This record gives sequence, structure tokens and C-alpha cells, in this order.
Amino acid sequence: MRGVYRRHAKRVLDIAIVCLAAIPAWFLIAGFALILILFERTMPFYRQPRIGLNGRVFGMWKLRTMVPDADRVLDRYLAENPEARAEWDRDQKLKDDPRVTRLGRFLRRSSLDELPQLWNVLMGDMSIVGPRPMMCNQRGLYPGAEYYVMRPGITGFWQTSARNDSSFHERAGFDQAYFRELSLGTDLRVIWRTFSVVLRGTGH
Repeated sequence: MRGVYRRHAKRVLDIAIVCLAAIPAWFLIAGFALILILFERTMPFYRQPRIGLNGRVFGMWKLRTMVPDADRVLDRYLAENPEARAEWDRDQKLKDDPRVTRLGRFLRRSSLDELPQLWNVLMGDMSIVGPRPMMCNQRGLYPGAEYYVMRPGITGFWQTSARNDSSFHERAGFDQAYFRELSLGTDLRVIWRTFSVVLRGTGH
């Protein structure tokens, strides 16, 4: 039964959830996109290469939360702040990220910046529940294999657990646990926990 869900029914669940969420998600995405255009004078969407199923690279969509030329801003900040460099090398993220705009902080805390990834789910690049999508330059840092045999997810074990307090290396443990426990019941529990995470605003 678990194998049937993994191979077929999980994809059916993904499409069903996207269809149910499409109308409210569209209004939220359109509203925040308009705010980004009017008040931050920027393109509202950002498409970043990520590693997907079987190591295939796909373009993951997000609402834009960072300043223009964010890579240059990050490089300069890390060069000037050794503690931030150590945090980045360990976690591949920063709690106080200088690239993130004021509106971007709200979008990230609420996880609303990830709503456009419903399109990635519909296209089969991602799943509603799965490993956190990995950036291409992180491939060599990742110490596991389970990630590559699953579609990355909008939410998942890492996203609903210690995402702000775990190192990048520890993500592999969450992916291994999810691979072992992957089932309809597991996915429904993760989706339920996601609502709590979003309401608490624990993202960054």
C-alpha cells in the first residue's frame, strides 16, 4: 500500500491540493505581486534553479523577497562579518539576512513567498510534501542520497521541525526519516503541522 502511494497516489494528492488551493492562492499571489510592483519597484517573481527528482535541475518560483543584486550584497556582507560567514558555511542560511527586504521578511515568516511553488507542483517539479528544495551549489555539501529519489516539497519534515535551528548537514537526516515514513498518513500529518508553522511565523 505504501508503495502504491509513493508511485501513484501521492501525485494525485498533489494535484488535488493545488486545484483546491488555486483560487485563494491566486488572489494572495496577485495582491502581493501588486504591492511589490507599486512599493518596491521590482519584478514580483523570482525563479531560481533547484535540484529535483533524480538530480534534474528545475526553476523554482517564489515571490521576490530580496534586494536587487542580492548575491553581491551577500558576498560583501560575509566578507565583512566572520560570524555571519561561519553561520552561512554551517547552515547555508542567515537569521539576519541583509538581502531580505522589509516586506520580504513578512513573506518569509509567513511562508507566503512560497505560494507560487504551487505551479511547480502542478508541473511535476515538486510535491506538496517532500525534502526542502536544494540549490545547485549545495549539491556537494549534501551528505545523503534519499533527496534525489523524491520530489522536493513546499513543506516537509525539515520545514515543520527545526528549520531555523538545524545545520544544512542535518537536513539529510530529515530527508532520510521522511523517505522511511513516506505514506498518505505521514503527508497529511505534515500538512496539518504546516498550518501551525505558518500561523506561528517561524520562517526566515
